[in-house]
Formats: sequence, C-alpha cells, structure tokens
Amino acid sequence: MAESCFLSSSLKPRLSFRGNDQWISCFPPNARACNLRILSNSRASITAPYTPDPKPIGIPRQWYNLIADLPVQPPPPLHPKTFEPIKPEDLSPLFPDELIKQEATTERFIDIPEEVIDVYRLWRPTPLIRAKRLEKLLDTPARIYYKYEGGSPAGSHKPNTAVPQVWYNAQQGVKNVVTETGAGQWGSSLAFASSLFGLNCEVWQVRASYDQKPYRKLMMQTWGAKVHPSPSTVTEYGRKILERYPSSPGSLGIAISEAVEVAAMNADTKYCLGSVLNHVLLHQTIIGEECIKQMEAIGETPDVIIGCTGGGSNFGGLAFPFIREKLDGKINPIIRAVEPAACPSLTKGVYAYDYGDTAGMTPLMKMHTLGHDFIPDPIHAGGLRYHGMAPLISHVYELGFMEAISIAQTECFEGELASQLLQSYIYKINILKMYHKLVIQRREFRHV
Repeated sequence: MAESCFLSSSLKPRLSFRGNDQWISCFPPNARACNLRILSNSRASITAPYTPDPKPIGIPRQWYNLIADLPVQPPPPLHPKTFEPIKPEDLSPLFPDELIKQEATTERFIDIPEEVIDVYRLWRPTPLIRAKRLEKLLDTPARIYYKYEGGSPAGSHKPNTAVPQVWYNAQQGVKNVVTETGAGQWGSSLAFASSLFGLNCEVWQVRASYDQKPYRKLMMQTWGAKVHPSPSTVTEYGRKILERYPSSPGSLGIAISEAVEVAAMNADTKYCLGSVLNHVLLHQTIIGEECIKQMEAIGETPDVIIGCTGGGSNFGGLAFPFIREKLDGKINPIIRAVEPAACPSLTKGVYAYDYGDTAGMTPLMKMHTLGHDFIPDPIHAGGLRYHGMAPLISHVYELGFMEAISIAQTECFEGELASQLLQSYIYKINILKMYHKLVIQRREFRHV
C-alpha cells in the first residue's frame, strides 16, 4: 500500500477538546469550519459538513507522462541479445500492443479508458489525510499529510495499474497473465483485476515473503490466482536456482525471470509488471494528479514530498505530477525518495544498463542498480526488495529533480515511534512500508 507524506505551511488548524473527545477544525481561506470528531473506539464522525471547493474532487480522466516535459529524454532500453535499442515488436511476446505504445509514448497525457474509471470508482478518489497525532508525537509545527491508497480492494496503490494492464490484455484476447510479487500487494492486485475481466492469473511470490505473509497468498487465491513460492520447481530457471541454493530466500529478480519464462513460452499468456516500467508509473500518476487538486482545494502548498521507493511505482505516481508543477515554476518543494538500506539502489547503486531480472531475459535498462544477481536480505518490507530502480526515476534523479535517502529496518521499527503509531492512528495503515517515510519525517520535522 502507498501512503505518501507532505509538509505544508499554509493551512491554519485549530485543536480543541470537549470532554473525552478531540475536535479538529481547519479553516482554509474563505471557508467555514469543519469539525472532525475522533472517538475513543477509533471511529470518526463529521459535523457541519464542509467542502472547501464547491465542486467535489473527481477522478482524473488522464494519466500524466513526465517524459513529455523533461529537458533530456531518458536512455532507451536495449535488446538483451543484440544490445540495440528495443523495438516495439520485440516486446510483443510479453505485453499487449497498447501497453507497448504507452511504454514508448512521448504524449503528455493519456486518456484513461471509461471501463477502467468504472473500476477506479470502487475506491477513488482516495483521501488526503492530515496526520495530527504524528505531528503531536514529533512535537513539530509542521503540518503533515498522507495520501491514503489503502482503501482499494487489494489494500494498496497497486490496482491503479493492475486494472488497466488486465483490461488492455483482455481487449487483445489474452487468456492468461503471469507476474511476480514481493510482499504480495502486487500479486493481490493483479489477481483482483483478473477476476474482474475473466483472465487466469499465476503469481510467483518471493520465497521470504511467501513464508512471512501467508494471508497475502490466501488473498490471491481467493481471487482465483495460482501462487508459487519463488524460486519454484515450476520453471527451468527456478529449478536451476534451487539446485545451487536449496534454501534461497528468493528475490524479485528471480521471480520476474520465472514469470517471464512462462509468458515467453505460451502464446496465450502475457506478463504484467507491478513497478519499474514507464507504463506502470504512468498509470500511478492518478495519485499525484488527485493530490494536487486536493491540496489546492484546502489552500495548501507542499514544501516537502516524501515517498517510499522500491521499484518506483508509488513514489513516481505521487511525485511525477508535482515535478511537472515544479518544472513549470508553480511550486518548489523538496521531493525525496526513501528506500531500504538493505536494498539501496538509488543511494548505493551504479547508474548503468542492467537486466530487470536475474536470468537476463528482460531488456537492458539504464537505471540505478545493485546488480541483477543481487539477493537482498529478507527484510519484512518485501515489496522494497528490488535490485534496480525504475529507469525514469533514475533519470529524473540524475537530472537533479529529486533527492534520495536510505533507512535501515532497525531504525524503522525503533522504539516509541513504532509503538505510538500503532496505538494512535485512527486509520488503518500499512505501517511496515510507512516506517521508511515516518523515520524521515521524524528527522525532518522535529527541527522545523
């Protein structure tokens, strides 16, 4: 799940107490008060309904393509055998035609199909929530907001791209989709989307997370997916890994190799990826597009934007529309990616061409990488354990439009911050991935 956080300096809050209840009031310019009552049993009720903008924030009708606004175009992916720039037909065994077009497009905006918007309506628009209890815990005058993507059926931001990917495959007559997953959020999302459009779904889940998170496997199976631990005995590459390393904890790179192997060998099967590629980050920009409208509606301008970063879909989805606004001179926030110290591709990796998978089946991509054969420690934030960074995020980082920092798991679980957050948040939060952002907030905002 993705929650991305903001520091802002323009909204004037008021905090008051009535008996055992806490009341929060916010007064954007020229707007009447809204009182949010937080009850002790973790339910919230609204009195004096308030809409700062008379027009409700709707679902964006287009995805945004940052490539169209960059001063330097990103390096092209290369064919894994010829090392020449990849051609659209080279990707046909893996992806449907429309996703191949989106991967290479330079158009600024791409219309979202109406059928996809119909599914988005199940959970979008997603709320922008002020983290008042976190502000109190950090003893900071900063105002912290997070964009909550956990209300989707799969519980994360991943359906933002799973739904269009499966829909485009269904439109082309594809019967089966295969994929990898780490913690299981992406696998769950693809299983959910496949159940909506009548496709079969097969998932290779990184072994460490497969063992740590059995209920994610159950969720995927509930939506009809077949789930394998990776490395597995199902594929030739999985068997090779197990012969050499019988107790391998797996990696996203290995799981990608297994899924790609199956897709390449079956004409009725396509591969879906939950992060890294341009079309995936394109679909996720619905997060940032919504967030810009929401912050404008309450009269806020972010000074710092933070997102956890594994392969890059969460961070890119939030940050890319804000980078557009920054390039246009409308805002000037610090934009910071936070990655795990166990897999620090941006902060410790080399910016070079590398394979997206361990076996070397995928195109070579120019990205920050720790090496495609890198096996990270089996940290609990399994979705952040990828050896490389999205090429587009790597390119933006090289251009200087964003910052990056890495955080150790031990610091993420440290003491009072962890216990207080688990006890005090009134909204369900995927706290494990949130910690990477929260540690940075603690460092950043205590000194504001």
